[in-house]
Amino acid sequence: MRRRNHQPPLLLLLFLLLPLYTFAKRPYVLVLTQDDLHDSPDPSPDSSDSDSSEWDEFGDSDSDSNSNSDSPLSSSTTSSDDLNSGSWRPVLEPEPEPEPASERGLYYSGLSKLIDASSSGDVMTMEEATSEIKAAAKGGDPHARSVLGFLYQLGIGRERDQAKAFLYHHFAANGGNLHSKMALAHTYARQHMHEKAAKLYCELAEVAVKNFLISKDSLVIEPVRIHVGAEENKEALRKSRGEDDEDFQILEYQAQKGNAGAMYKMGLFYYFGLRGLRRDPAKALSWFSKAVEKGEPRSMEYLGEIYVRGVGVERNYTKALEWLTLAAKQQLYSAYNGIGYLYVKGYGIEKKNYTKAREFFEKAAQHEDSGGYYNLGVLYLKGIGLKRDVKLARQYFLMAANTGQPKAFYQLAKMFHTGVGLTKNLETATALYKLVAERGPWNSLSRWALEAYLKGDVGKALLLYSRMAEMGYEVAQSNAAWILDKVDEPSLCLGASGLCTDTERHQRAHYLWWQASEQGNEHAALLIGDAYYYGRGTDKDYERAAEAYKHAKSQANAQALFNLGYMHEHGQGLPYDLHLAKRYYDEALETDPAAKLPVTLALTSLWIRKNHADSFLVHTIDALPELYPKIEAWIENTVLEEGNATILTLFACLLAVLYLREWQHRRVPAPAPEAAPVQHLNEQLIQPVH
Repeated sequence: MRRRNHQPPLLLLLFLLLPLYTFAKRPYVLVLTQDDLHDSPDPSPDSSDSDSSEWDEFGDSDSDSNSNSDSPLSSSTTSSDDLNSGSWRPVLEPEPEPEPASERGLYYSGLSKLIDASSSGDVMTMEEATSEIKAAAKGGDPHARSVLGFLYQLGIGRERDQAKAFLYHHFAANGGNLHSKMALAHTYARQHMHEKAAKLYCELAEVAVKNFLISKDSLVIEPVRIHVGAEENKEALRKSRGEDDEDFQILEYQAQKGNAGAMYKMGLFYYFGLRGLRRDPAKALSWFSKAVEKGEPRSMEYLGEIYVRGVGVERNYTKALEWLTLAAKQQLYSAYNGIGYLYVKGYGIEKKNYTKAREFFEKAAQHEDSGGYYNLGVLYLKGIGLKRDVKLARQYFLMAANTGQPKAFYQLAKMFHTGVGLTKNLETATALYKLVAERGPWNSLSRWALEAYLKGDVGKALLLYSRMAEMGYEVAQSNAAWILDKVDEPSLCLGASGLCTDTERHQRAHYLWWQASEQGNEHAALLIGDAYYYGRGTDKDYERAAEAYKHAKSQANAQALFNLGYMHEHGQGLPYDLHLAKRYYDEALETDPAAKLPVTLALTSLWIRKNHADSFLVHTIDALPELYPKIEAWIENTVLEEGNATILTLFACLLAVLYLREWQHRRVPAPAPEAAPVQHLNEQLIQPVH
């Protein structure tokens, strides 16, 4: 059962709902008290904070201000790969005619071989890959240094060495590699070094924001959780099979038959690369264009977005304004936000008009549009076309965050980081920056990992999820750990000197589960507790098991509550306390009514232990944990042997037949005694008289 905090005088709950593609749709909850609402005097417009580009959503670069309103902006044509230097895309999603490996340099050549080795389990290819990556790193390539840090972190092709991993990531990050910056930021956050973590996550969040749309979320999709507890997440995986998915084929058929809603969804799927599809701007544009012919307003807004960004078409702000205006006339109020953006930038119109921009943002905000709230916050924060008001800006950012606008969380993180508008809190700033940073272009690794898993290339999926796990993605950490635990394929795991030994595999899974548990994954915390309790892949340690179960218990996990009760009942890693044991058992039942049977048995055991201490029954109960594995092993090794199972099945059938025959025989009524012949009876009744 979750704890409830006493409500402070002012309590603001901000829910950042994670997208539907994740399994555990837990909201990120930010609780702000009166102490957080720091109403300091507004910084002067001349302050460095207010003038820095990171505070200015609408800041114009030189190329912006000197460009024609309908001409492409050189500063805006930056691709995701430009933002994510050293991207793995050239290897994972090569062009139709990729450059020969010899012309791509040692880094990409080694990376390509590393991915091939993870797919095939070929040790020689792995050795070649690590050799080339090491040579490139020695030559000063920051991206090769980043991969080498990753290899040391997991122990691939060399002994695991976290100190060397940190060192290589440090130099790689200094050289501009963003994967290493993510890894370092996650490391600092785990060690509660929030000042360093916040600084790195701030830089990464700024890159992520550059990849966002005007009023929507980023073009990056959240990772898919491939398991539900201990089982494969078949429903989520089914929805991620792209054009092979039956539901997608039905939708495509409906779109081809002229259904406007289906056309819009098809455009949306290709624009964002949803449900396992590769992003295809040309197909997205085609489907949106067909949908607007049917009067579909949401497609009009996306066409406006496409022309603003120049995605698959030449950027054209005049056309963008036309489409957004048409969408707004169809009462799609979020389109007002896009129109306001064009007015505040001066695109597609004669000149900038901050007053009209604010009016459009206010129209969007009046209908609870997150983009409208956010952009009004930016206007008040920066003082664009009106008097600067940080307090009012904060209010709009809070409302935008409450509707799931990630850029609003970025601005709130800045406020917590700098102490402007909110009381300085580096821990909260770090957490908020991380939410935004994880939507950066490097997130594309999750899509390639899922594609590999669905195609049966589990080794490649494991490598990519492990890379994301190092960068702090909880879903990737649990996915990689689950693959190591559940997929019985020795060749998928590359170890220090060849394929992973059982010990290496258990230790790596344990390391990944532990990191996932630190980020609130209750299933991971439960598995860590089990590993310490039973000694799976590590030494038995009841105290650390109890610590892990308590972590899972904080997530209201019924199994963890039950386990804590059991440990109190037996004094294993926790004080012997029957009252606390009962409390945990009762709480487990309150949390999950399905736990009624085990809780009832446990409470019966408690009653026996309390009223019949040191009796034969108590000794029998205490012997069960040792007896059960022996029975389980006997069933597995003896009963389940193919020949023995057949014989035992036939023997059981024979016993059943004999029992049924005997039961049937007993049910047959005894025959009544036969009536004596009448003559004989008369002879008995009438005796002759002598």
